[in-house]
Amino acid sequence: MQPLGFQIAATEEIGEKFRQYMTDPLFITRNKIVPFYQNLSAITGSGKTVILADTVQQLRSQLPVEPIILWLSKGKVVVWQTYHHLSTGRYSSLLGGCKVKPLLDCTPADIEDSSVGLLLIATVAKFNQKDKEKGDRKIFQVEFDTADASLWDQLMSRVDGAGHKRPFIIVYDEGHNLSNQQTKLLLDLSPDAIIAASATLRVPEALNVVIERLRQDKQWEDKDFITSVKSSDVVLSGLVKQHISLGGYVTPMETAVDEMLDDMKKVTRSARELGLPFEPKAIYVSNTNVVSSKAVFKDTVTTPFEKRYARPILIWRHLVENRGVDPSEIAVYLDLKFDSKFPPPPGFNLFSGGDNDYDNFIAGDFKHIIFNLTLQEGWDDPACYFAYVDKDMGSADQVTQVIGRVLRQPGAQHYTDPSLNTAHFYIRTDEKGVFEEVLNEVESKLTAESPEITLSVYKAREGGAGKPIFPAKREKYLPEVAIDAKNAREPIEKVVNKIEDYRRDVVNTVGAGGRIQVLRTIGSGADAREEWVEVEHSNRVTARWVFTREIQKTYPKAVNLCDIDDPKFDALVEYNSRAAEHIREAAQKVVDAYIDNSVVVQNNLEPVKVPEIPVKMSEVVTFKNAVHDGYSGLNGLERDFATAIDKTKRVWMRNQSRGLFEIPLLDKGGTRNFNPDFLVWMDNALIAIDTKGDHLITEDAGRKVFHINKLGNGPDLLIRLVTKGEWDPKISKVNNNGYTVWMLRNGKVHPIHCKEINEAVQVCLRSD
Repeated sequence: MQPLGFQIAATEEIGEKFRQYMTDPLFITRNKIVPFYQNLSAITGSGKTVILADTVQQLRSQLPVEPIILWLSKGKVVVWQTYHHLSTGRYSSLLGGCKVKPLLDCTPADIEDSSVGLLLIATVAKFNQKDKEKGDRKIFQVEFDTADASLWDQLMSRVDGAGHKRPFIIVYDEGHNLSNQQTKLLLDLSPDAIIAASATLRVPEALNVVIERLRQDKQWEDKDFITSVKSSDVVLSGLVKQHISLGGYVTPMETAVDEMLDDMKKVTRSARELGLPFEPKAIYVSNTNVVSSKAVFKDTVTTPFEKRYARPILIWRHLVENRGVDPSEIAVYLDLKFDSKFPPPPGFNLFSGGDNDYDNFIAGDFKHIIFNLTLQEGWDDPACYFAYVDKDMGSADQVTQVIGRVLRQPGAQHYTDPSLNTAHFYIRTDEKGVFEEVLNEVESKLTAESPEITLSVYKAREGGAGKPIFPAKREKYLPEVAIDAKNAREPIEKVVNKIEDYRRDVVNTVGAGGRIQVLRTIGSGADAREEWVEVEHSNRVTARWVFTREIQKTYPKAVNLCDIDDPKFDALVEYNSRAAEHIREAAQKVVDAYIDNSVVVQNNLEPVKVPEIPVKMSEVVTFKNAVHDGYSGLNGLERDFATAIDKTKRVWMRNQSRGLFEIPLLDKGGTRNFNPDFLVWMDNALIAIDTKGDHLITEDAGRKVFHINKLGNGPDLLIRLVTKGEWDPKISKVNNNGYTVWMLRNGKVHPIHCKEINEAVQVCLRSD
């Protein structure tokens, strides 16, 4: 598991802020510093656990003594998953220099051993108690057979075998849940740093003292406390779905669920046709042991199952009895009550034990999950594409919580069928006004936090009418465009072979001494005192960590051609050493070798059929000759250009901004793929046209206008860029008159000026 470029950028920003602060920290007392504080702000699905784990590694690489990290979460399920992922699971490689343990398994020997970092994981419930002395929390109790001080006191002193006080970092991955009481207890431990992950800078009162000191004495502003991850980077990375379809139903439950199941069949079929290693899943959110307030009948546990009216039972029965869903594919994860004399049927998979049942629930890999909001924390299955939300659950806050469960994208990539990049919601309410209220609040929240995720809304009518989906009117196919890197393998191998083996090197692996100091106990007994001392070196990291993250920052695909299992990458080096710099330089040479020796090719052997597309009905512009009836989301230039293309009577389509038809880019630019705005089918060519603003052409012209090799028979793929105004060959704007079409001539970018838009379209459609 390797962090993505935007994740590395976030961790390095936190790391640099930490380094600067720790060279000149503020003090509460002579031996107690004001802790460094940072809030990680990122949308759901951005990989906060990865970012926080990489941040831990980034901070420990700069410290002179191996730190102790206390990693906290609110929910037991989240804590257990985090422990599994960081100790032996997919994120364990991010913490190569740390021992990972549950907090209550920590021993005095663990604290004294500073040969490795120590990461302790716990829920806040383990220490959330006002009166430690009178409490019954195990963390505050003295374990007389193993220690002469409580675990809490050991964490406060945290002295290693050499007398150093180990740095202490607190990581809280649900920072908005941090209470005032918890914060006071955490501050008692004298942490060196507090890293919280939250969507907002909402801090408890106890932390305001720390923040005010940083504001007054360090002149920190709001931006200094926050490291923000751009939602656009998350969407572009493929970690989250790029579109949300939100339907409102003032109908019986059965109608809404039926439409969802019909749509689910289509998306499942698409996933199978593309050979994807997953099948879409659906969740059903409802209250548990109650029925509608307007219901004539009441639900009681002393009633046979088939006569119960609790909503989870009604949903389950509809799925099984009316829609033929196999009961083994359905999980009911909520505290649904039953009388022993009136049990559920044998195939009814009820998980009513909450956190205690979670492992069994996960092991079942169910396709249909009926639950209430108790499953919000911890359950993150990217294969979840569909959500039915039942009436009383239809508040805006609850709907946005459910959106978080469906937003993650399987495979961390967008697919050619837009429905596989969409989160589908079916919200049933009793009153028309409820859906409008929910919609307005959800839309405003999405616009503020994730503007790159598009939203289409519809009010359901009989037969599925009103759904904002346009089918393809014409059967057209698109080639797959990919990178052929076979010729890059040998040059990359030569670069990797030249990387020095530093496993026995004790000179070049050492970095320059830093200014970060550490407390050390001087003397013993009554004469013992703590003093700040400089430690010459920083903690070591593997050469592999330095090498791979450097590649991930610039062109991640290049790492796939590197033998990172080579034992020489096990070498431990200091982050600022000559060895680390040599490894970073080699990583950049690997990226250059990949880009210089790879080519972009179009594969016509397995073309992709143009699918149906989602639209926003209020913004739709209709066309006569397009593959679909119309398109939404067109800006001014795009709309004018689409109209001009339509007049040529050629078959064309508007391409999705992500997914569908993408062209990978071979450079170190910020984007990895190019999604042209329009595709036009000519007799012997497929023309890809992109309209760009003036501020983009200087960056994009050289990167996006290129020749693409072809595999198999089929039309040539030709790329055109269009900008307003007249431009010269040096990519300088001459004036604002007309339009300029950019194309490749004799291997160079060539501009052609056109007086009006129809002429520009005709130039674009030329195949020379």
